[in-house]
Amino acid sequence: MEIKNRFLCSVNINGEEVTCYIPSSCRLSNFIDMTGRVVLLKPIKTPNARTRYAVYAVKYRKNFILLNLAQVNRMIEAQIRRRYFSFLGMRKNVQREYKIGNYKTDLFIHDTNTLIEIKSTLAFSRESTFPTVYSERAVKQLKEISRLLDVGYRACYVLVSLNPSVKEIVINTEVKDYYNAFSECVEKGMTYCAFSTQLREVTPELHAKIKVTV
Repeated sequence: MEIKNRFLCSVNINGEEVTCYIPSSCRLSNFIDMTGRVVLLKPIKTPNARTRYAVYAVKYRKNFILLNLAQVNRMIEAQIRRRYFSFLGMRKNVQREYKIGNYKTDLFIHDTNTLIEIKSTLAFSRESTFPTVYSERAVKQLKEISRLLDVGYRACYVLVSLNPSVKEIVINTEVKDYYNAFSECVEKGMTYCAFSTQLREVTPELHAKIKVTV
């Protein structure tokens, strides 16, 4: 169960209530009632950490849904050479968190000067809306991407549904600043795609390519 601090929750481990870390920037209770849920925990190995465990995934119906968003970027990096991403061209030299001026990429493909921006979304219906709320950071990132497109870089925006049951992600027209910045980047040549992910033996992997509606 989540507690007042959005990064913390209380988990019953063998009858003991233990405070655990939730590696998510949003309150999960906005999307799912966490009370009584079965979760997967991972030990935190950092010395002097505030908690002993981090919540890695939560069980929803028959699946465990990944909650550790840092794992999403690593998953895309590990699978960037799959056919799913063949539209990006050559992908031999890929670097994580490469900086271009004030912008830090999630991934950068040196072969083609392509920056990859990765965003995760959590929904419990067949259709997910992104973003659900205004994010100044996301808008600033798109403005930086727009500037880089102007000077010859390529860009791809990758949306990842943490729930494997989601079949479509809709770009939210009601978050106008974000929608306008996203549309401007697309007009300048930014590509975009979306995938659902699933856990296989506790390791996240791409589940399916899904539709993006702009």
